[in-house]
Amino acid sequence: MLLWLLRGCFAALMLGVALFAFNFVATDLQSTVGGVVAIVAILAVCAAILYTDLRETDKHIATISSIYFGLLLGLLLGWLFGIGIEALIQTFAGTMQLEPPQLQKLTVLARVLITLITSYISVSILVQTRDDFRFIIPYVEFNKQVKGGRPLVLDTSVIIDGRIADLCDTRLVDTKIIVPRFVLQELQGIADSSDKLKRNRGRRGLDILKKLQTNPKIDLLMHDGNAGELKPGEKMRVDERLVLFTKAVGGRVVTNDFNLNKIAQLQGVDVINLNEVANSLKTVALPGEYLNLKVVKVGDQLGQGVGYLEDGTMVVIEQGRNLVGQDVSIVVTSVLQTPAGRMIFGRPEQRLSGSYVPVGQSGVHTPAAPPGSGSKDAMPEVPSS
Repeated sequence: MLLWLLRGCFAALMLGVALFAFNFVATDLQSTVGGVVAIVAILAVCAAILYTDLRETDKHIATISSIYFGLLLGLLLGWLFGIGIEALIQTFAGTMQLEPPQLQKLTVLARVLITLITSYISVSILVQTRDDFRFIIPYVEFNKQVKGGRPLVLDTSVIIDGRIADLCDTRLVDTKIIVPRFVLQELQGIADSSDKLKRNRGRRGLDILKKLQTNPKIDLLMHDGNAGELKPGEKMRVDERLVLFTKAVGGRVVTNDFNLNKIAQLQGVDVINLNEVANSLKTVALPGEYLNLKVVKVGDQLGQGVGYLEDGTMVVIEQGRNLVGQDVSIVVTSVLQTPAGRMIFGRPEQRLSGSYVPVGQSGVHTPAAPPGSGSKDAMPEVPSS
């Protein structure tokens, strides 16, 4: 709303300048055609400036501070440019054959037009780039207003992993994503490595970064700033620089690196571990439920077999050593959640054919009696774990 008010005031003032130019040219210079041309030219400049401003969609809510400082800067630039324009007009005054009153009006018109243009451009730029303004003028920073939550700062590992691009396609991420310049340089170094595996990983990371950059669903920023506590000429590891940079911008680190996770927590920086996010979205198997899977190998302990679910979750099967290579149905006895992932423990289901009653709150599974048994005691109950 504030920007639209600014645009309306600018358009009204430019229209007034255009009418003043028409009266000056048509009356004093006695040229009606020249007056019409002056109006069209000034309005065309106004339309071009407004169109350029409207085309840029990445904008923030304006504040009184940005408008005030923008006006001061615009007036200063208008005064400086006005001095040059006035000297230029006086130089060609003899060629244009203007009387002193006409020369004065033309000078005033030029100065007002230049001042309006510089003021509008200054205010518009400061309103839309308030978050980066501290990098232009030291010790001056407006209150930061970021869309959504705090910005997410991507680590090299999470870019190479690639799942962040799929996550952004879901529109779950509604905040700004920042990739520091030194992270991009590390990716380029990996892509130029002589090791084939590292080179492929680096190129994959660059491809993922390009995909993020062209994704209209997110706001990606390639940041050129360094960490606030990093002194000129000081060399630091990328992980340490990333933590300091994230603290300076008030963001959160997104990574798959366990060591970086610990370093950031020690520095008081919030971390989003993409592996933990993926683990939290996996299907939960509760004790007493039944799973169908194939036993693929023997376990570490005596009598154990090991199988895997479709999402890669490991299932340890008690008394499953002799079932390697077979498809079995197991009952879940317990679930263990670790930082490395989720592990499920179970044992082979002890029931014959037929359907079964779903597990209730008591966790006791009651198999159906075989056809023709005629007795409720034909099949024993399987106790819950």
